[in-house]
Amino acid sequence: MLTEEEFVEATALRRRGWSISAVARQLGRDRETIRAYLAGERAPGVRRRALPDHFAPFEPYVRERLGEDPHLWGSALYDEVLALGYPRSYVSFVREIRRRRLRPRCEACAGVKGRPTIEIAHPPGKEIQWDWLELPDAPWGGEAHLLVGTLSHSGRFRVVFCEGEDQAHLVAGIDGVLRRLGGTARRWRVDRMATVCDRVTGRLLASFAAVARYYGVAIDVCAARRANRKQEAQAKLDRFSGQVGDRRRRGGLTVAQAAAGERLLPVPALPYPATLEAERVVSAACLVAYEGNRYSVPPGLHGQRVTVRRRLGSAEIELLSASDVVVARHRLAPAGQGALRRSEEHRLALEQVVLQSLTSARPCRRKANRPPGEAALQAAAALAGEPGDVSVSLDAYARYAEAAR
Repeated sequence: MLTEEEFVEATALRRRGWSISAVARQLGRDRETIRAYLAGERAPGVRRRALPDHFAPFEPYVRERLGEDPHLWGSALYDEVLALGYPRSYVSFVREIRRRRLRPRCEACAGVKGRPTIEIAHPPGKEIQWDWLELPDAPWGGEAHLLVGTLSHSGRFRVVFCEGEDQAHLVAGIDGVLRRLGGTARRWRVDRMATVCDRVTGRLLASFAAVARYYGVAIDVCAARRANRKQEAQAKLDRFSGQVGDRRRRGGLTVAQAAAGERLLPVPALPYPATLEAERVVSAACLVAYEGNRYSVPPGLHGQRVTVRRRLGSAEIELLSASDVVVARHRLAPAGQGALRRSEEHRLALEQVVLQSLTSARPCRRKANRPPGEAALQAAAALAGEPGDVSVSLDAYARYAEAAR
């Protein structure tokens, strides 16, 4: 494959009267390659496929099927294209679907991104969060199953390797984590694990209820598709500057030793009262991040841009909307402390918005594996070269529907 630069040079040399062989020697390329590019048979920067595109004839059918049902199982669709003559493996089939971006995005099932959220207070010893972590290609072969238990108040966690994720291994992992933590919190929070509860209704299984009674805890099952996490880091730069930067050597002394003889002038007790402004985007929790801390604004502003304004030396900051209206004032927290400043008025208003937005209804029925529609049947007929209708057996859909139920 010739790059754009090589193609430009080859074209220029050819126009100056160089032979094909001379151009090929100059660029270190094969003569037939140079001849094909100069003749317009190949395009620069485009690699010629060494193998035929087996997926291309089936793309119209796959596009129609996924357009009709964005949640159609890849295995069900693979069975259909196999019957239509697709010659490659399932792995190659789904890889082409991802590469060509044929599966449409379902907006109804996009989760809670962009919706208002609010942080939950976690008193000491009240709650522990349980999560499974699967790691493929473990050194001993297969997949590693790790149960993670995290104390919600302090963030302290312990992890136990398990042989599987069935209920017995879950109980063994829980016990191992609790003994490593030195005890249990009063409540356990779990995702909708099939070994803990009914994944549709969220009701606790009787077998796991016995486990909870044994340990004397209550169980909280997370609502479906709810998860958000943030991070903050400023002190790392200060630590690096002091522990690494100041230890560099200059002229036989470290930077810190050399700085001790600088004889710097003292600075005033307060900084010059300049007014600082910075633009920020309001998070889904109606919080504005500034200098390693977060400050609340009224609900309804999430996703919008606001201006953070503060005067150097002042103990307050102002948050202004896009129309320069002050929407909140807060006491300034020390930079990098990870503090949260949420006024009681903002908290109560946001709680009302969040509670009103909660619903137990599913956005749409997923994994239904609906039969092909009219457009997909026409694409299948064109693929098979048949002028008439295409009959599709529904036996496979019955099996998939039964598995889904």
